[in-house]
Amino acid sequence: MAHDDPAKTPKTQARLLIRNIGLLLSGDLKNPIFDADTVLAIDGKIASVGKQKDINPEGATLVIDAKGTTLAPGLIDSHVHPVAGDWTPRQNQIGWIDSYLHGGVTTMISAGEVHTPGRPKDLVGLKAMAIFAQRAFSAFRPGGVRIHAGAPVIEHGMVEEDFKDLASAGVTMLGEVGLGSVKDGATARQMVAWARKYGIQSTIHTGGPSIPGSSLIDKDIVLAADADVIGHINGGHTALPDDQIVALCEQSPRALEIVHNGNEKAALLTLRTARELKKLDRIILGTDSPAGSGVQPLGILRLISLLSSLADVPAEVAVCFATGNTARIRNLDCGLIEPGRAATFVMIDKAQHSPGKTVLESIQRGDLPGIGMVIIDGVVSAQRSRNTPPATTVPEIVKQ
Repeated sequence: MAHDDPAKTPKTQARLLIRNIGLLLSGDLKNPIFDADTVLAIDGKIASVGKQKDINPEGATLVIDAKGTTLAPGLIDSHVHPVAGDWTPRQNQIGWIDSYLHGGVTTMISAGEVHTPGRPKDLVGLKAMAIFAQRAFSAFRPGGVRIHAGAPVIEHGMVEEDFKDLASAGVTMLGEVGLGSVKDGATARQMVAWARKYGIQSTIHTGGPSIPGSSLIDKDIVLAADADVIGHINGGHTALPDDQIVALCEQSPRALEIVHNGNEKAALLTLRTARELKKLDRIILGTDSPAGSGVQPLGILRLISLLSSLADVPAEVAVCFATGNTARIRNLDCGLIEPGRAATFVMIDKAQHSPGKTVLESIQRGDLPGIGMVIIDGVVSAQRSRNTPPATTVPEIVKQ
């Protein structure tokens, strides 16, 4: 039997309709709460956001009743250290990425595959490992989570041609500057500039040594290197002195990354300083995990709650730190609920028996929300989370 000509076969579009949204968090710092109750996505991309009466539901292949719960962009973890698939040798744990999915994380950014046993440090080996990681994690998405990996740690001896080669092979980021042999500001600045010339983004380690054998990277080195992201400005784990953190906020225009595996007091100082400078758009969130403190599936949610409750930041603004801010700084197509972006969402509600009357109030009181559903590229990746406290109300799939 002859097959139809594929060029003449009409393509069936996947159409996702989410209706009855009680609260829509846009991820946009300038307008964090959007007045809408319905989202339509076509083939994994947001097509329209608005009121139900204004959006045509015809042809929807997947319909979700949000049941009045809150829709937010999927959370982005700006600082992870993946190695091989969904296994981490740092704590010899399998399935850690899938666990983060149940914490609302839909996108991860590698700060270097530095926990790889026997990690090569020669130029051929480090470039090969970065290209391998970029290829492997582009094709491997546990639970649908998108992992941007392949982040080489710079070493002495690298020249401009090495960064050109890496970029042409698809590498788009460097691992933490300072975790390799390059630890002085002048050399780091030259290599960061070469990377930037070829479209490769950079992150620098900030603070005391993370493990035996690593080194202190202080504010003078950070300022000299001028990497795109000031990685774990609140320490990973050990933070710089307060005056150095304030100086980095004031003197550098770069992203200020606050991590779960850092100093909480330093995190609050960073946020308050950024707010005084009217630079909240520079705040992004990561976990800096897996690490000695383990795997933290709820790390990003915990940071949102911590910063909101102790720094008196509205919960909807704190959500932007882990979504739209990171998306814009990291050049991602997710993180904001607007047409053309990836249809990647987390649906939350206040946890059962939280004293907060609403999900935002519960977060601002320091509680974690409950996750009722996670959607990645227009596909349901998880329903009620196995890791968060149970949500009061969860969405329902009414057609699939």
